[in-house]
Amino acid sequence: MGFSRIAEMPALVLTGEERATLVRRTYLLVFASVIVTMLGTGIAFTQEALLLSAAKHPIITMILAFIPLWMAMRTRESAPRALGFVFLFNVVMGVAIAPIIYYYGSKQPGLILQAGVLTLSTFAVLTIYAWVSRRDFSAWGSFLTIGLWVLIGTSLLNMFFQNQTAGLWLASATVLVFGGLLVFDTWRLRNVYGPDDYVPAAVQIYLDLLNMFLAILQLLGGGRSRE
Repeated sequence: MGFSRIAEMPALVLTGEERATLVRRTYLLVFASVIVTMLGTGIAFTQEALLLSAAKHPIITMILAFIPLWMAMRTRESAPRALGFVFLFNVVMGVAIAPIIYYYGSKQPGLILQAGVLTLSTFAVLTIYAWVSRRDFSAWGSFLTIGLWVLIGTSLLNMFFQNQTAGLWLASATVLVFGGLLVFDTWRLRNVYGPDDYVPAAVQIYLDLLNMFLAILQLLGGGRSRE
C-alpha cells in the first residue's frame, strides 16, 4: 500500500488549452490504468499458479510491480516508454490484488461491485470538491505524506499481529489519508503540474483511487463478517 510521493514542483502558469489538454490526458490515463489493472486481475484468475504465487508472496509481487513504476518515473520525458512502463505496472498490480479480490468476491458475492461504486462515488465527490474549491491545498502535502508513512508502518506491524479490529481501523485511516491525497493531487493537477506531466499526475491519482478501493473493500468485508 502506498507510494513515495513525487517531489514537489513549482507552480506553472498554463493557458486554458494547455490545462485542458493536461487534464484530459491525465484522466484518460487513469481510466486506462484501471482497465489494465482489471485485465491483470482477470489474467491471474485464469492462471491458478499465478494467483497462488501472488497470494503466497505478496511482498515480492509488490516489488515486481513498483520496478516498472520506478522506470516510468525515470523515463517520463519519453511518453511512449513511460506509458509502457505504467501499463506494465498496472498489469502486475492487477495480479497483486487478485488474491484480495478473489477472497472477498468468493466470500460475499456482489461486494466487489459495491466497493467499486462507493469508491467511484467518493472519487467523484472529492475530485469535484478539489476543482471547485478556492482553497490552497499546498500545505496538505507534507502532513498527508507523514500520515502515509505512519499508515504503512502500522500496516506492516499489523501483518504480524493479524488483529481484525486494528485492520478495520487502519482501513478507515487509509480511506481518510488517500481521500486527502486525492484532493491534494487534484489540486496539483489544477495548479502545479506542467503541460507534459500527465504521467506522474495520473499515477498519483490512480494510486489514490486504488488504495481507497482496497480499504473500502476491507471495511465492507470486515464489517459484514462480524455481523
